Amino acid sequence: MMSQNKYLNKLKMLSEPVRQFSGLVTVTVIIILSFAILNIFFGQGEELVAKMKKEEERIAEANKLSKLISTLPSGLETVCNVTKLIPQRAIMGANLLNFKAKQIYTNNGNLIDETFVRWDKENSKCIAGFVLSGSLDSGENEKITVSGEVLNFLSTGIDTRVYFIKNF
Repeated sequence: MMSQNKYLNKLKMLSEPVRQFSGLVTVTVIIILSFAILNIFFGQGEELVAKMKKEEERIAEANKLSKLISTLPSGLETVCNVTKLIPQRAIMGANLLNFKAKQIYTNNGNLIDETFVRWDKENSKCIAGFVLSGSLDSGENEKITVSGEVLNFLSTGIDTRVYFIKNF
């Protein structure tokens, strides 16, 4: 008991900056030890490492596709020819500009008969579109083709998709 009081008295005699610094060092050591103990129990996590490797591979593949797309416009024909997918976002954007297409699309459960992406050699443009058929609000059945110039592509790392269609 006496030695503890002696020790406390010596600590009280230290200057304020020294006591604050020693407190900071003590808190830092406690935090480092806490993380070390947590790391022992929970480890590095093999599945986290596997996920990180997959993500790195996906990024590398996306970079390859970005290089292909970055050669535009000279590479536009190549990109157009390898692109086969038109996501719903691009279709909905094109439908906003075509009232009949919007009616057919919504009245018939968002069904699309076919989609296409092709290179127009005459105009040196990539053309994308889709075909809808079904009933209008008036009850008439109609088949309509909506197409336009592809203004953007989206590289997902797995494939390339049409991102935006400019209607004619």
